[in-house]
Amino acid sequence: MFYVYILQNKDKSLYIGYSSNLKQRIKDHLDGKGGRTTKNKIDWKLIYYEAYLDKGDATCREIFLKSGSGRRFINKQLRQYLNK
Repeated sequence: MFYVYILQNKDKSLYIGYSSNLKQRIKDHLDGKGGRTTKNKIDWKLIYYEAYLDKGDATCREIFLKSGSGRRFINKQLRQYLNK
């Protein structure tokens, strides 16, 4: 399985990524071993994920979610959560 996921920091910033091992990747982010963006902040929390059988599908979805249209999709889908 391949996962596309969204993390949120306590300052409300979002991080979008993908991995074949979601639990390990989240742990890496929390341990400061994640990407450049997540390494500089602490207190990331998983707020959303999707699972895919094909790596190509997951990477295409990640690219979409990082686009302007994808950000609008995220804001619409997670409106209740993000407005807390």
